[in-house]
Amino acid sequence: MEKILISLINGEKKEFPKYTTYYEISKAFNMDKNVLGVRINNEVFSLNDKATIDEKISFIDINDIIGNKIYKSGLEMIFEVALKEAYPNLDITYQHSVPKGFLGEIVGDKILTQEDLSKVKGIMARIISDDLPIKKYTVSKKDALKFYQNMNQKEKYENIQNISDVAVTLYELNGTYNYFYNNMPYSTGSITKYDIVYLGRNRLVFLIPNWRCQGELPEYVHYDNIINSFLMGKNWLETLNMKYVTSINNTVSNGKIKDFIKSCELLFNINIYDTIKEITNNRNIKFILIAGPSSSGKTTTAKKLATYLESQGFDPIKLSIDDFFLEREETPKNENGEYDFECLTAIDLNLFNNTLKKLLNGEEVSIPSFNFISGKKEYNDNFVKMKDNSIILIEGLHALNDELLPSIDNKYKYKIYLSPFIPLNIDRHNYISTTDLRLIRRIVRDNRTRNYNVNDTIQTWQNVRNGEEKNIFPYIHQADKIINTALTYEIGVLKVYVEPLLRSIRVDSDYYEEARRLLNFLKIFYTIPSEYVTEDSILREFIGGCND
Repeated sequence: MEKILISLINGEKKEFPKYTTYYEISKAFNMDKNVLGVRINNEVFSLNDKATIDEKISFIDINDIIGNKIYKSGLEMIFEVALKEAYPNLDITYQHSVPKGFLGEIVGDKILTQEDLSKVKGIMARIISDDLPIKKYTVSKKDALKFYQNMNQKEKYENIQNISDVAVTLYELNGTYNYFYNNMPYSTGSITKYDIVYLGRNRLVFLIPNWRCQGELPEYVHYDNIINSFLMGKNWLETLNMKYVTSINNTVSNGKIKDFIKSCELLFNINIYDTIKEITNNRNIKFILIAGPSSSGKTTTAKKLATYLESQGFDPIKLSIDDFFLEREETPKNENGEYDFECLTAIDLNLFNNTLKKLLNGEEVSIPSFNFISGKKEYNDNFVKMKDNSIILIEGLHALNDELLPSIDNKYKYKIYLSPFIPLNIDRHNYISTTDLRLIRRIVRDNRTRNYNVNDTIQTWQNVRNGEEKNIFPYIHQADKIINTALTYEIGVLKVYVEPLLRSIRVDSDYYEEARRLLNFLKIFYTIPSEYVTEDSILREFIGGCND
């Protein structure tokens, strides 16, 4: 029998018969059951796959970004199988990410109790304890279509119909088959840590460890305002009978996408107008503080808020927290000895607070502009003085943190949190990640405005996300308003711009697998011409055009 040589990154080597599965190879190298996949030349493969040539490999677990997605999909399938065993007439839909977890909803003619959920959890524990295999099957597109047609899962049938692949990967566990957009664990025994929080009314939040909590489960924090914001968008789509990507695709093919774009833009503008009404009905408010993670559309939202304020007879004054950075040499450093621009103490808090207090007292003040090349504040005759009808809009990473403006009474503040909670599902078991949407937005914008290539953007992405975890997410509950900045149609437009950029990443890049994952996600969306996007759309912040 022909032999092949498998080498680990640490130099350890072993010979195996050709066509040995990576699962068997992992066991031969004494890897534990937490291994979720294998990385070879920057590509990630399932442990079900087989080695056919001499190669150097590394095993990945939940602390790897791709491994974390594999783990999450494994948990989703285990819950689906356990629910069907306990209550055959019920199904689970996975709907949206929330901080440190994801939201699911049980569909059917029964409202679960905590006891019912405990029963499902018990079955899950047995399935995991039995370490059942999650089998991988590659089937023809024709057979996959026939399967989902027989299962009466129309949206999955149409998704598969819309892709050009000649073969489809299905996974099977205990007789249940499903289609996912990444690899799956080899078996159920690798899903060792999770929690399920019941919110009532058949809604659940699933928690799993991530690479930022070193394999431990995060503590659940309930973000009712985020969930409600997502559900409002979801309910609006359901009134239009547009729950899935296939609905948007059909709207494109029917020539009606232009009207749908107008509806999405109108809905966003109504949300802005309703926010302005809340603000202007409270005459105490003098500061609107706007925060949100990267690529949430803070710039455009601040512009729209200012425009609406002007239409109501107010004088908006826009300030950016970034213009109040400490001088570069005064900036604190992180544990690696690098400048930490994302911590609160990187801001000249004394200057910022004194400036705003002077404005409140009716004084005229000079507003700096921070030069990021020289690392210094510059004063260019930008003098500002508040009028009786003035409201100051403050945009920045720390805008929700009370430590930013400790000397200003909260009665003068109105805090807004922005993020794109896209309420559209790929299918009942696969949702659109807020993080993926923001990353795609950022890739397009960085390439257009900073001439960054995709490697540059993805390389900095995890540092950006770590900063958000520390400096934004803990303060979401302090927001007076959540504004959903997602436009349901936008991925079809962004696809035109981002696909060539993602395809430019070569196999020798550390980010090749991430690019492939995003391309695999994008392939089910029909493209939408950017000419239909309105001049003042938040999407223009990323693709360019009249909103530049």
